[in-house]
Amino acid sequence: MEKGASDCPLPGCFFCVMKESNPVKRRTMVAKFFKELPNQNEPGQVLAISGLWNTAMAHPNDPEFLELGIFECMASLIWKGINNREWLSHDQNIYIPYYAAHVIGSYTMNVEEFAARAVQAGVIAPLLELLRGRLTWVEQRVAVRALGHLATYDSTFPYVAEHDEILELSIQLAMDGLDIVYTHFLQFVDRRISYHCDLLTRGTGGLEMESRKAEEWASQLQCWSLQLINCFAFKPEFLLVICRRDFLSKLPGMWGGLVNETSPAGIGLLRTICHQRAGRPAVAETPGVVESLCNIARSSDDWQCMAVDCLIWLLQDPDTRFKVIDRAAVALLDLVDLPSLGEHKRVGELITSVLLQDYNPFPSAEVLSKYSPGTRSLLDSLALFRKKMKWEKNVPKEDLQIKQAAALVVKLEGNARFSSGDIQGAAAKYSEALALCPLRAKKERVVLHSNRAQCHLMLRSPKEAISDTTRALCLHNPVNRHGKSLWRRAQAYEILGLAKESLLDAIMFINECSQAPEGDAELKQNRVPEYVEKLVKKQMQSSWLFKPALQKHGGIQYENDYADDFREEEEEEEEEDEEEGSEWETASDTDSENHADDNNDSDLDDEWDSKDEDRKQLRTKSAVAFKGLTLHDILGPHHKNS
Repeated sequence: MEKGASDCPLPGCFFCVMKESNPVKRRTMVAKFFKELPNQNEPGQVLAISGLWNTAMAHPNDPEFLELGIFECMASLIWKGINNREWLSHDQNIYIPYYAAHVIGSYTMNVEEFAARAVQAGVIAPLLELLRGRLTWVEQRVAVRALGHLATYDSTFPYVAEHDEILELSIQLAMDGLDIVYTHFLQFVDRRISYHCDLLTRGTGGLEMESRKAEEWASQLQCWSLQLINCFAFKPEFLLVICRRDFLSKLPGMWGGLVNETSPAGIGLLRTICHQRAGRPAVAETPGVVESLCNIARSSDDWQCMAVDCLIWLLQDPDTRFKVIDRAAVALLDLVDLPSLGEHKRVGELITSVLLQDYNPFPSAEVLSKYSPGTRSLLDSLALFRKKMKWEKNVPKEDLQIKQAAALVVKLEGNARFSSGDIQGAAAKYSEALALCPLRAKKERVVLHSNRAQCHLMLRSPKEAISDTTRALCLHNPVNRHGKSLWRRAQAYEILGLAKESLLDAIMFINECSQAPEGDAELKQNRVPEYVEKLVKKQMQSSWLFKPALQKHGGIQYENDYADDFREEEEEEEEEDEEEGSEWETASDTDSENHADDNNDSDLDDEWDSKDEDRKQLRTKSAVAFKGLTLHDILGPHHKNS
């Protein structure tokens, strides 16, 4: 050690070791520190582990500590936290399993060689114990993250996959994770475990920050579980386990939302499943999933392209085509004008080709029986659309200009009818104008579709309004950026009770109408209509990450909000706990097993410019892992448990 290091009261202090100026000697001392740390019981160990956590977060690709035994050390510390309750309850050791699992996850997220070294060090078994819920949801979160990184690489995936339980537990965690975080942390404010609060806020405290970070961590817990499952989904042999109807039906609603926008969440896993031929039948036959894919395909969701991919693969597969076409054709027909979507080019052409891949204007009775009359009508109209597109390529420009002028005249008639209150008549005129208008006149068609959508809104026909606004948004340049269509579709989604889709469109509308000249902050702020902000607030509440958990388990409570009878029950339970010893409620011991049109814009564009049993056992096998251990025993007298 350097001169002065002897002043440190902690023998073998990691930070003192790191001060050694001789690199060879320092490496020897660090290796010795990693080897001896799990067997030591001196106070202050958490400081060194948190320092290693910071290093792993800042330099995840640095191999130095890996070569000196950090993975073996972290694995041993997790085992120690699980098996040695006395040690876990001493000092601040309760933090150590969390930091240790986080260190493993950070060092394995980028480099396959590091992941292989971690597997050789035996990290999977202790991480699996954390995944089982042997501690709490906080440790589950970092365990599923680390296992997800290990499952990403071809060389290490088999070692993860040989533990059958990992996939099952990840599926259950994806479904129940939000309930676990809500009931074990967020719901009862005065019962929050102190080290959870400290980890969430990094010691800065504050109920508001705790709640906000809990939402973020819950989203990550679900999304990282889905990422781990996604690694299994690429292997057909695991699809039978993954494609459970109860799980698939929930995937479209597993949305990181505004909290975890970098994750593809449930729709990303559905895309992987649909990419596998063995997975498509299960998706096609699960009620509600195809309908949800259609809604996402016609939305402002960042994952719109994933939903389109899923529907296209389902339609291209002869085993699933006729199971989904009646629902998928309605949504995809509105996207045939889409030029591109993210990195996907000529999307509309692909959709048209897939929808018409077996189209025959004079089909046999056998073929005709596979389509419903409505779907057959849609395909006929799409075939006419494609024929018109080809025809226009050979028509003189002057003839198309005449047609465009005629369409304008009819549109003006529609505007007049709208102004006089004849909404039905106005919609009919806009339909007539669309039939006349050349397909290449995209700006005019945007206006006509958007105007007709407004008529549908006023006639309380939200599905038709969604169809027209989607067509307008596909035609607009840039795509999905026509303000009035976004707002009208947001209203239509609201009528149908699709809060998330409505919210995304409303936010996109705000982004569009907030585009003001640089420096004009006041204009930028005032251009966002109040009724749009009202809708956004309403839909954010309706699509809140914990909304289902709140409806299932009740609202957030403070200690002084409890009724007297609850107080009496709690006092009786506390007396019993003092006599018998209470059970630490682990992450797997969840309550989830006890599951029992505002401000319509009536103005138009252009002229009116404005606006099974084994799984149960699996979930509960660790519920008694800490039976007889009180929170006081684990966390020490400094814990603020009520």
